[in-house]
Amino acid sequence: MTSRRDMLIALAGSPMLPLAAGLGHSQLRADEAAKAATGLNSVNELNMVGPYGDWLSNQVLGDQPGRLSLRSGTWNDIDAWRMAARERTWECIAPVDHGKTPEVRVDSQHDYDGLHIEHLSWQLPGGPGSEAVLLRPANATGPLPGILGLHDHGGNKYLGWRKIVRTDDSPWEVQRLHQEESYDGLAWANQIAKRGYAVLVHDTFPFGSRRVHVADVPPNIRAGGVDPDPQDLEGIAKYNRFAGQHEHIMEKSLLSAGTTWPGVYLVEDQRALDVLCQRPEVDASRVGCAGLSGGGMRTVFLGGLDDRIRCAVAVGFMSTWRDFLLHKCFTHTWMTYVPLLPKDLDFPEILGLRAPAATMVQNCNEDSLYTLSEMQRADTMLKEVFERAGAKDMYRGMFYPGGHKFDRPMQEDAFAWFDSHLK
Repeated sequence: MTSRRDMLIALAGSPMLPLAAGLGHSQLRADEAAKAATGLNSVNELNMVGPYGDWLSNQVLGDQPGRLSLRSGTWNDIDAWRMAARERTWECIAPVDHGKTPEVRVDSQHDYDGLHIEHLSWQLPGGPGSEAVLLRPANATGPLPGILGLHDHGGNKYLGWRKIVRTDDSPWEVQRLHQEESYDGLAWANQIAKRGYAVLVHDTFPFGSRRVHVADVPPNIRAGGVDPDPQDLEGIAKYNRFAGQHEHIMEKSLLSAGTTWPGVYLVEDQRALDVLCQRPEVDASRVGCAGLSGGGMRTVFLGGLDDRIRCAVAVGFMSTWRDFLLHKCFTHTWMTYVPLLPKDLDFPEILGLRAPAATMVQNCNEDSLYTLSEMQRADTMLKEVFERAGAKDMYRGMFYPGGHKFDRPMQEDAFAWFDSHLK
């Protein structure tokens, strides 16, 4: 019999591949615990680039606030700082043009577990069509606050919106396993919708309906991948291994096209935000976003760069460029990185561009995807940014026991934060 743990690792892909935030969490936790015991994760000890670490960290990157950091003390006008820093961030991201709000089709709708659920789809200029679901209380009246739910990476590109949603009592087994591993067995989008929110969750590039199919790439780069049926767990594991190994190819292709990975998914998230804000059930002045892991990464960019997000909760994706440089890029997806930006803004300062708007970051002390001291350093940076913006109480950094997750206690804290700022 295959153990649940082994199945989860298989579904995520090989834990030895440097693929993604959330990849093979159980195995990574064990590997990182062994490294921690030998001191390999200490900032002053061995690092991923060996003898180049000190030079890259202290001289090339440097340990002082970047050119556009509010922490530098050179900016007295918050609005002028935000405008300049966002302009530079967008320049480095090099966003694609996905046009205006897409034309949305309602494919089906039904009630389930006290919620009204609509299955939506739309077509963006590039790639397959996007699938999404909109959830709201079945008996809701009047405009509701809205949440854009951002699904994670998790080394599982076969799934998109299904990672954080349930639409019936018979979820796919791969869906159930994913929610059990990362979300305490809950579909968190359903949970917050029940509290009186309209929640939109969409597949983003290249997950779920937006994924790259094995049959659509040349045989020499298929890496044993297949295009499986939803109940074929072994086939899904093969697909996810292919998709993980395909990440470096996609990244090189994006750079060759003059864009970046955030330059694609951030714009897709904005088009989904358009869809949410234009719904008659939604009060567009009371909209937030949240996500775990890769969804937390997407929250950093969307929350930092789009003022429509009035409340943001980034879960399980907060550290510094120094941490990625020295210790942790091997645990993360290519989707994280923005060429040239680290000399101007540290990673947490991208999210800090939203100050003074309500912002929560949730971290886990034993999260093997990051170095704890650098998570704490990122938290200190965000506190300083919000203090300088005159909004100390609008930022909350939380630390929880355990590994990489968005469990029930974390969800309750996140939902309460949304309630206090959007209801």
